[in-house]
Amino acid sequence: MKKEKDEKITTRIITIDPRELKLLELNARYMRHETFQQLVTNIKRDGRLTQIPFAAKDDDGNWEVLSGNHRVKASIEAGLDEIECMVTDDDLTEDRKKGIQLSHNAISGEDDPAVLKQIYESIEDIDFKMYAGLDDKTLELLDQVQPESIAEVNLEFQTMNIVFLPNELQRTKEIWDEIQTYIKADEVWLTRYAQYDDFLDSLEAVSTAYDVKNVATTFLIMLSVVQRHLDDLSDGWYDKEKEEATTNNWVPLSTIFNQNKIPAKSAEIIKKAVDKMVSQGDITKNNKWQSMEYLAADYLAGE
Repeated sequence: MKKEKDEKITTRIITIDPRELKLLELNARYMRHETFQQLVTNIKRDGRLTQIPFAAKDDDGNWEVLSGNHRVKASIEAGLDEIECMVTDDDLTEDRKKGIQLSHNAISGEDDPAVLKQIYESIEDIDFKMYAGLDDKTLELLDQVQPESIAEVNLEFQTMNIVFLPNELQRTKEIWDEIQTYIKADEVWLTRYAQYDDFLDSLEAVSTAYDVKNVATTFLIMLSVVQRHLDDLSDGWYDKEKEEATTNNWVPLSTIFNQNKIPAKSAEIIKKAVDKMVSQGDITKNNKWQSMEYLAADYLAGE
């Protein structure tokens, strides 16, 4: 009896001559000649398959390879007499077999370019660099990678989707563009897991207050509230060590200059000017920051 689509598949590992396996007549997965030859070379070096194929019985009782056709063909070309293969004795429907075939080809992870570059460059033996099987196009892309960049694969995260109607999306983008004039951000909005509940509580509070059930509309209202208080953002800053926002009207200078050091020659000139302002009583020792305020005010007054 054919196995129902919601029944779990049972599997086992067998050792078999790869020539006894039946390959798919129609295989959506293709492999370029040079890639296939690299696979053959790797199998010869290893003396076995390090990734095993998956097979199920066809109507004639033969083991038909649903996943790993190229590995089977490469093992034959490499001269292997035996390989390991994962098989199922379950009587699968044709639809289920085709679904398995396509899913094994389509559902796969992606390489993080920065991590891939780091691993590849750490391989010292040129033979094993070739063994890795990276093609010229991939290697060219690796040369363009900035290792310090953050890829989403390096973050443990969950994504929450909010569906906007066209007019809501347009208004959200307009508000977000205005917010960006006060804070630097892109359109990948990240938050810590610990803030997830706070965000949901805020959504619920706004939804209740404005009697709105649509999440996108509620989020738009929240952004509108932020828009009305944009001037307050200039008095606040985010403490990375404490991981919290502060609005005590005192901000680190790095929030203005986007850096925490300046060239030595520039520092020497600034120090002389500040010391002169202190000696003349224009500012006090404890409030040397006022020197920048005065200089900025004079500059703006001359516009």
